[in-house]
Amino acid sequence: MTLETKKSVFVELGKFLSQFSEGNSTKKSDVLYNDIFFDDFEKLIHLSQSHNGWYTPEQVYFSVQSWAEALTEENINKWLSAYKIDENNENPKTVALILAGNIPLVGFHDFLSVLITGNKALVKTSSNDQHLLPFLAKYLIAVDENLKEKITFVEGKLENFDAVIATGSNNTSRYFEYYFKDKLSIIRKNRNSAAVLNGKETKEELEALGEDIFRYFGLGCRNVSKLFVPKGYSFDDFFQAVFKYQDVIQYEKYANNYDYNKAVFLMSNFKLIDNGFLTLKEDSSYASPISSVFYEYYENLEELEKRLQADQDQIQCIVGNDFVSHSIPFGKTQKPQLWDYADNVDTITFLLTTK
Repeated sequence: MTLETKKSVFVELGKFLSQFSEGNSTKKSDVLYNDIFFDDFEKLIHLSQSHNGWYTPEQVYFSVQSWAEALTEENINKWLSAYKIDENNENPKTVALILAGNIPLVGFHDFLSVLITGNKALVKTSSNDQHLLPFLAKYLIAVDENLKEKITFVEGKLENFDAVIATGSNNTSRYFEYYFKDKLSIIRKNRNSAAVLNGKETKEELEALGEDIFRYFGLGCRNVSKLFVPKGYSFDDFFQAVFKYQDVIQYEKYANNYDYNKAVFLMSNFKLIDNGFLTLKEDSSYASPISSVFYEYYENLEELEKRLQADQDQIQCIVGNDFVSHSIPFGKTQKPQLWDYADNVDTITFLLTTK
């Protein structure tokens, strides 16, 4: 398969995914193999919550649409233009992928990167997300059967691979680092995202920040779990803006976490700010529990910049206006581009330079 062929296969996948949206899925006549895959994928989206209670149709549709927007010919060409990729890759590597399952299709970028560089993917899915990626793999193979020998899903022990990309918690990463000590690897640990506010944000920006907090119920590493606010900051405008997300408390799993974590905080005599579906707690940590966001005051922006730089290994992304270095706009955390790499580790370069 040439690089152009591989690109075209993923563009076709993007067209397939573009048909699915909450309450408005529409079968298009120009999409390949719709007669085989369309109805089954729609059913799978609605069945996903029975496999993982956090995978509500709304959240799965959002993930699917995000990938549909990413997998365009223009985006793929822009992404890969920075690299020199062997057209045929006559000596492909087998890359083991140990995927997380905290949000739908969270491991798809690694899967895409392995295949687009002409390598073979040996995939171990998370028990929390065992069905979506294998389904999309079947679609890709239908578009080009040459991919069949490039994709293997395994349930047991990983064997016969050249490199590994593994994503997990800080605890599992220690296991990964020991187990794969003799392999070339990317090992990802816990990370969280933060927002830096200056008190001048518009209502629209704060509403968008709510999307960064509540999308996927806050389970993703790109979800904002920490706010840095100026000394004396009033959270009134923030709470008014995020009130539009109040329906999240109607979801039982989220509500249970809200009740439990609030009770734990209160029993520990922590001071909380609470609006009935989100608690704010002053805390220096980045990793807040579901239904809670930590906050911290700052007085000097330059000192905060130094702090964020020192803590970069704990941070996935920073949300804010342009007064913060390397920040991304409010509301965009769950819409990464193909060239926005997890942990800022360039997966394509890793795959191209790994021998």
